[in-house]
Amino acid sequence: MTNPTPPEPYPPLPKSYKGAYPFKLGTTSFIYPDRYRPNVRMLGPFLDEIELLMFESAWPDSLPSEDEIDSLARLGRELGVTYNVHLPTDVSLTDPVPEARQQAAEILRTFIDRTAPLNPSACALHLPFDAPSREPEAVVRWQDQASNGLARLLPEKSSNRLIAVETLDYPFEWAGPVIEAFDLSVCMDIGHLLLYGFDARALFAEFLPRLSLIHLHGVRDGQDHIALDQLSPDHAALVTDLLRQFDGVVSLEVFAYKHLVPSLSFLAQCWNSQA
Repeated sequence: MTNPTPPEPYPPLPKSYKGAYPFKLGTTSFIYPDRYRPNVRMLGPFLDEIELLMFESAWPDSLPSEDEIDSLARLGRELGVTYNVHLPTDVSLTDPVPEARQQAAEILRTFIDRTAPLNPSACALHLPFDAPSREPEAVVRWQDQASNGLARLLPEKSSNRLIAVETLDYPFEWAGPVIEAFDLSVCMDIGHLLLYGFDARALFAEFLPRLSLIHLHGVRDGQDHIALDQLSPDHAALVTDLLRQFDGVVSLEVFAYKHLVPSLSFLAQCWNSQA
């Protein structure tokens, strides 16, 4: 009898990392050139959590169907894997135009509601800073726009820790008052912090009580989201030290098998060398 659901034609990971660390270890749903379910089927037996990437909202199939969500929930139970969600980045709650902020809020809410049955550990959210000026007046204006956009997304100012604001290319303390006001979580993208020259150790210490999710990837010569073994020795030591103080979710935010496998090996090597 022919197997009606043959395995995906992709190489599996070399070994399992389930429960290997005090934190949950995961990676993205873009490791194999396929949709969510094949990636989860291939990765779920080896990792604790999968980051479901939903960068785009404009395409007809950008929003997962209810059937797809149900299938992902079943796979999660079968494989013992949990999820976090990366919300779309092609809409902005900090847009200078109020109507655009409203549209962004409606679209983001649709994705949050659709993925709710998966009980995600976090929904990573970008609050982009696109103003040409970084003078104090521009920062205050951006904070007002961010607050207005978040109020449209989260009308009730109760705890909103599901939403994790991600560190991007601006000083993250600018987002601090907004995060506090809406009681949000933080997604610390260590790769972004290293790429743009920010103090990752200081930010980690400041936001640790709100830190639910870490994005981790290699950085070298101005390029990020590459294999973790591309980190300098100093950066690798910093990353390992921070991870030893963290018990949330760490997502190796790379987008190909060729970057994931060396990242997993390098993380294990760094972890064991400092044990």
